[in-house]
Amino acid sequence: IVAREMEGALWVAHVPKTIDNDLPLPGGMPTFGFQTAREVATNLVKNLMEDSKTTGRWYFVIMMGRSAGHLALGVGESAGATLTVIPEEFQEAKIRVEDVCDRIEASMIKRKAMGRNDGIAIIAEGVALRFGDVAEIERLLGKSVPRDPHGHVRLAEVPLGEILKNEITQRFEARGSKITIVTKDIGYELRCAAPVAFDMEYTRELGYGAVRYLLGEEYPVEMKKKGALISILDGKLNPIPFDQIMDPQTGRTKVRTVDINSYRYQVARSFMIRLEKKDLDDQEMLQKLSRAANLTPEELKSRFAKLVEA
Repeated sequence: IVAREMEGALWVAHVPKTIDNDLPLPGGMPTFGFQTAREVATNLVKNLMEDSKTTGRWYFVIMMGRSAGHLALGVGESAGATLTVIPEEFQEAKIRVEDVCDRIEASMIKRKAMGRNDGIAIIAEGVALRFGDVAEIERLLGKSVPRDPHGHVRLAEVPLGEILKNEITQRFEARGSKITIVTKDIGYELRCAAPVAFDMEYTRELGYGAVRYLLGEEYPVEMKKKGALISILDGKLNPIPFDQIMDPQTGRTKVRTVDINSYRYQVARSFMIRLEKKDLDDQEMLQKLSRAANLTPEELKSRFAKLVEA
């Protein structure tokens, strides 16, 4: 905006800072701050995993990440969380609280069938932005939810962890089962952490590159007048003109979301405990799941058939 409004009188070089890792950098390069946030959050989650195991309880960890699930997924895979739920895995533009609860509940049942009553579910906070049924949210909260001028629910007013905890606890209790769930929000403490070595080196390179781009003679003046995002590609300085990373529909920077068809996501997903179609097709496993859920095999299959086929 500054570069555009100044009409080239002020040259702007922007460095990609956000722990959400959602800026469209080439070559899969992270935004600076992301690796530090992932490191700190991973250690926090590992501590919670130890507490979860020794106390026999579940933790629902709501991870910062408004538009994309990079941080939640990175922490979940690094720490070895039981499962990680991110907004990108839902095919529908708008989802219900029920859709999220089904995924988590199914994993909890499978975990119990495997002999464990504890676990860690990491949920990206951006999942709440996909909720389309405001009436459902208000029913679960027992109160009305404030909205912005565009009619969207204010994310800060939606205690995602408590909503999921209360709904899933009620589901288990309705079947005569007892479960202990503790919620934990992780976010602000990550933004003020001392940087890890990667980010210290990375920011030096980006800062040096920004000055070199603005004051050097390698790039044409007309390009500098339009402003650029400083990036590094294959070890070389790679300024990207702002107009190449802007979304023409929103007028804002394009958002880099998690590619659920990528190798990275496939690996992360393979280490999660999730209910799969093969679990319902295996009669021995189906019996274990049924006992863990206090449901008949037919009731279990009817309840989660849609989930495993999605």
